[in-house]
Amino acid sequence: MYIIVVGGGKVGRGAARDLIGMGHEVCVVERDANTAWSINNELGEVALLGDGAEIHVQRAAGMNRADVVVACTGRDQANLAVAQTAQTRFNVGKVIARINDPRNERIFRTLGFDYTISATAAIVNAIEQEVSAGLSRLTQFRSTAFVLAEVSIPQVAPAVGCTVRDLSLPPNTVLALIIRDDDQPEVPGPNTLIQAADVVIAVTQPQHEASLREALTGVT
Repeated sequence: MYIIVVGGGKVGRGAARDLIGMGHEVCVVERDANTAWSINNELGEVALLGDGAEIHVQRAAGMNRADVVVACTGRDQANLAVAQTAQTRFNVGKVIARINDPRNERIFRTLGFDYTISATAAIVNAIEQEVSAGLSRLTQFRSTAFVLAEVSIPQVAPAVGCTVRDLSLPPNTVLALIIRDDDQPEVPGPNTLIQAADVVIAVTQPQHEASLREALTGVT
């Protein structure tokens, strides 16, 4: 697939790195020249310098042929503009928008963007929910059969010391985020090591939640 990632910060760069590793064609649109240079230096010539909310930059990125557009800048206004243009002007099949301020989620939903990511909201939901046996469901995606689940890794677990690539995960399960013991979030790649005390955020199907917990913690 051809995927355009607008925003080359930690989230955008991490997503681009993993998507390239999966064999997808990726373009990262970044308005900061130093960041764009750094991305190209690390990932190859995949970064396009420019403001991803501007039409001529979107055209230059090839948004007319994109299968997926991910708007993940640190500015909700820019993400909304990118998402709207991608959906209405370029007829992109799937548009994913990052929400930095959860108060703006209603605006995104009202405008019809069901594929949104709000890290702040996920954290708040995790705090509010009771964690049972190391597994907490954070949210269920609208109009899909997937859920966002949290798994806490105990000191002794089969996953400790394994890379993401080596894990025996259930079907249709993706590890989306790892929060380390120092509270630093990390977007995992195939070679990321699972450590004791990690908090793993995963996308899976409801019927696979128990299998996910068992694969990561050893608890049935």
